[in-house]
Amino acid sequence: MAKVTLQSIADRVGVSRMTVSNAFSRPDQLSAELRERILAAADELGYVGPDPAARALARGRTGSVGLLLTDELSEAFQDAVATEFLTSVAEALNKEGLAVTLLTSGSPDGPYVPARDVAMDGAIVYICDPASPDIDWLERRGLPLVSVDRDPSPSAPSINVADRDGARAAAQHVVDLGHRSVGIITLESSFDVEGQPTANRPARERLLGWREALDPVGVEPLVRAAKFRPHLAVEDIARELLDRPDRPTAVLCFSDAFAVATMRVAESLGLRVPEDLSVVGYDDSPLATAVRPQLTTVHQEVSSKGHEAVRTLLGRMRGLADTEPERVLLPTSLVIRDSTAPPAG
Repeated sequence: MAKVTLQSIADRVGVSRMTVSNAFSRPDQLSAELRERILAAADELGYVGPDPAARALARGRTGSVGLLLTDELSEAFQDAVATEFLTSVAEALNKEGLAVTLLTSGSPDGPYVPARDVAMDGAIVYICDPASPDIDWLERRGLPLVSVDRDPSPSAPSINVADRDGARAAAQHVVDLGHRSVGIITLESSFDVEGQPTANRPARERLLGWREALDPVGVEPLVRAAKFRPHLAVEDIARELLDRPDRPTAVLCFSDAFAVATMRVAESLGLRVPEDLSVVGYDDSPLATAVRPQLTTVHQEVSSKGHEAVRTLLGRMRGLADTEPERVLLPTSLVIRDSTAPPAG
């Protein structure tokens, strides 16, 4: 079957090719009656619309924005916070008539590297390893970029959360309740071999915030690091922390998911939350109110983070950005619920 083109429709209706093109791309140039005739002919001939590749070439843009993740997609969609962020980005782009293309890490030696080979007008880099070769490819392509939950680069705007403030407030809360034996369950990737905080910005900033409240009152926390997935890894770490004679009376967790896993382990050990153990999460995700007791946690505006990422990226793409890259720092707030109380006795 011969391919149906704009000229095919023009011949059927008896108008110029440009008139047919206007029916799809500039409908205000035609009368309603003529446009309906053209669209009816296109439907009759089985025309599916202008070729996306040709239209992108003519416009000089693809209509798509890349979102770089270092996680496997299956893992990202298991995380409520990552899912909310991805949804907010997609919704904000959709309002601008743009699509989102998810970019996962590709083998640098492979024939196909998404960050290098996918057509896009700009990209959002979400919590990626600073040494990722995919980031290097995006930068070498000269694409407009925005980083999210990462240390700012000199040339790209950044969207971050006041993680240190939120963690400090959480730790101060348990200190004010009277806890002096405190455990911390954080993300494994936040430490190097000497136990110093490194690449993952949220994990590093939260650890620093917790310490800023604990150090002044002489509390030396029991710090343990767990992999984000599988959840059993977090439970193993929580069990090691809680199943000991000198167990902490309060535990500060990197995320609500970590906190819920800690609460499960506490229950299995016969510990009551908050009577025997106070637990504090981070994120204020749907998990925080789905568990019983409901979780004391730090609230962050995940959807706002996605919307701000799109806003700043569009400014870059449209050439409206200032010379200095924009630095957005979104606030956090402590939400006190039922999982924290003064230590027993």
